[in-house]
This record gives sequence, C-alpha cells and structure tokens, in this order.
Amino acid sequence: MNTKLLISPQELTSLLAENLSQTVIIDTRSQEDYFISHIPQSINIRDLFTYLLDNSSPIGLKELQEYFAEIMSRVGISGTEQLIVYEDALNKGYGQSCRAAFLLKYLGCAQVSILHGGYRAWLKAELPITDEVPKRESSIFRLHPNADIMVTTTEMLQAIGNPAIIKLDVRDSSEWLGLSSSPYNPDFCPRKGRIPNAVWLEWHRLMNSELEIPTFRSPEEIREICQSIGITSESIVYIYCFKGSRAANTLIALEEAGISARNYFGSWNEWSRDFSLPIDSRLISV
Repeated sequence: MNTKLLISPQELTSLLAENLSQTVIIDTRSQEDYFISHIPQSINIRDLFTYLLDNSSPIGLKELQEYFAEIMSRVGISGTEQLIVYEDALNKGYGQSCRAAFLLKYLGCAQVSILHGGYRAWLKAELPITDEVPKRESSIFRLHPNADIMVTTTEMLQAIGNPAIIKLDVRDSSEWLGLSSSPYNPDFCPRKGRIPNAVWLEWHRLMNSELEIPTFRSPEEIREICQSIGITSESIVYIYCFKGSRAANTLIALEEAGISARNYFGSWNEWSRDFSLPIDSRLISV
C-alpha cells in the first residue's frame, strides 16, 4: 500500500471517519501543550523527538529499537496501523513530526503520514480539539528495522572521500558557519564545524516558512533549489543536522520531489563528540 507522506487536516478527518480503529494519531509536542488541547484521540509520544542517538553502531541502534518497541507496545501500537504524526508547526519544532515519521519508518511501520501544516493547520481549519486523554490497551510492537533509510557513522565516514555521495548539511547558518555547535546553545557539543566535503542547504529553504501556516514548497520548487547545489533525482544523498530532525524534514521534502535520500540520524550530536572523526572547523565568512 502506498501511503501519502503528507496529508491535510481535511484528509485526516476523512481517514478517521473511514477507519478510526486502524488509525493512530501521534502528537509530538510537549506534554504541557498536549494536555491543554490536542486532536481528538491523539496520543502524546514526546520521546520520538527528544531521544538522542549517541552511538549509531549496531549496539546503539539495537538500544534505540528496543527503547521504542517498549514505548509503542505500552501505548498500544503494533506497527500495522496507519500512523499520523503532527507537531505545532513545521518550522517551529526543528522538524520534530518528520523526525517521528522517520523513526517510525525505521522501526518498521509501513503506513506513516505527517499532518501537513501541523496542529496550527488543524486549528486554522476549525476542526475539533479536546483535552481528553484517550485510554489505550497495551499491545506488542513488532520490530522490522529498515536499515536502508538510516546512515551510520561508519557509512558517513566512508562517504567523505566519495564525491558520488552528497553529504548534505541542513543545519541553521550559525552551525554551518562554525559559530555554534547546536540549535540549543553554541557550546552544547565539544566541537563546531562541518563534516568534511559537505554542502549546505538550510532546511527552511524547502518550506514556505513565511506563510501563516508553514508548508513544504512544491516539488518543482524543491527540485530547482536542489539543482542549485548539485542534487538531482539521480543523486545519492546523505543528510545530517544536529540530531536527525531537520534532516528528516529535508528528507520528506526531497521524497515529495522524487529525490531519494538517507538520514544520518546521529548527525552532529554524535559526530562532534567522537574526536577520532574528522571535521572541517574553519570559520566561514558570510
């Protein structure tokens, strides 16, 4: 079954009317925001945004898989349902709904969609909201990890000297320029800089961030922007940011435009902490 990556509030409403029992809505916002109001029947799984992968070795990935298998089982998700994830707005949470969608796909969930425009789009459409927290029975989540969409540190290291693989840095300008190590504070990580031979495309460029409800640009616009830095539908692209969120946001945009990519999920948080890994730490002038 082909599942749309992006669905509108109206499409989600129709989906719920047709098949509520096999549809699970996941709210990735803070618990405080969730308890104030949320989409009816949605459940809050904040860990899909906050979990940091510090080690993308087989051991680290196994820990990630087991961690989320336990969470999904506890909230009653088996992995066979249609999962819809949302955040407040696509440009406010560092791509957190896209990160959640990526993680769910990596864990083996086949039907995952993102609410295009997020909770703000739902509110704009004047659709129902609630503060009621649904009760769900526990389940058994079946892991089917999809290694094809995940880039490990070893694979990124091997790709540095391979010009056929585009190492795409989508962090904010201060991080790319070497002025900050993270979006949280300049010295969150021990090193600042870039993965050697990376090219830069700030994640915001692939969205209409200036709109009241930010959304992804059209596939034609995305392809044109990508071509300006040498990315085409034939390219091999490894994307990274700080912890895989903005990279996942970019990955979704590229997929909508017909460009395949993989996410280096550990990203700069993992890379910068391993002093055996090379970095380009030169300060770049604007």
